[in-house]
Amino acid sequence: MNNIWWQTKGEGNCHLVLLHGWGLNAEVWDCITAELASHFTLHLVDLPGYGRSTGFGALTLAEMTEIVLAHAPQEAIWLGWSLGGLVASQAALSAPDRVSALVTVASSPCFSADGDWPGIKPEVLSGFQQQLSDNFQRTVERFLALQTLGTETARDDARKLKHAVLALPMPSVEVLNGGLEILKTADLRAPLAELTQPFLRLYGRLDGLVPRKIVPWLDALWPQSESQVFAKAAHAPFISHPEALCQILVEFTQPLAKRLEQTKI
Repeated sequence: MNNIWWQTKGEGNCHLVLLHGWGLNAEVWDCITAELASHFTLHLVDLPGYGRSTGFGALTLAEMTEIVLAHAPQEAIWLGWSLGGLVASQAALSAPDRVSALVTVASSPCFSADGDWPGIKPEVLSGFQQQLSDNFQRTVERFLALQTLGTETARDDARKLKHAVLALPMPSVEVLNGGLEILKTADLRAPLAELTQPFLRLYGRLDGLVPRKIVPWLDALWPQSESQVFAKAAHAPFISHPEALCQILVEFTQPLAKRLEQTKI
């Protein structure tokens, strides 16, 4: 039986959907949910096949997005981290009337290196897929360790990510392989150039998975979007810099919050 886990908390006028990254679950947001719940109505979800969302196999990006949209509020800001950023972006493209603003965190429209485009070499992602079959838990732990390398709080950040993984049942090898396949093949660079909703992109300068070199490329390709780089963050800035990220997010969404407040009067 397919079962997607969804939790709603907070009482803000703005609804905010939070989507986690590969191998993880909604527990990764624990460090910022208390602060954000004072500003938004939060929608925490385990992506299909991850955490408590059980009964799913490998999915395409379109399939995963469709499942999440089926449970989402009619209008919300969508924030996606890493793989979750691709899902949030696809939702904004597939259902623009339901995604009032898009925020991506340490995410790329094309994770694979492609010609001059900076990214992860496809053979590295293929290697992770092979290693999943050979040593499942060690491969996931290696991937998590890569996400915090170079930060001043790397050890503590990695511990928090590992805790989120171990707090719940691990995804199946099939699901994890499917997620890596999305990271290896998805390319939303051109479609997102047409996006009309407010669009904020957040990055870590030390990120080893989403190179900071993509920021000026996307600034030029997507002039309608905004970008900010956390100088001392890696792939999980919401863990290493929770207060700063929350402040940026609240400031970015204030115009939407005011509009919603006016419609209620």
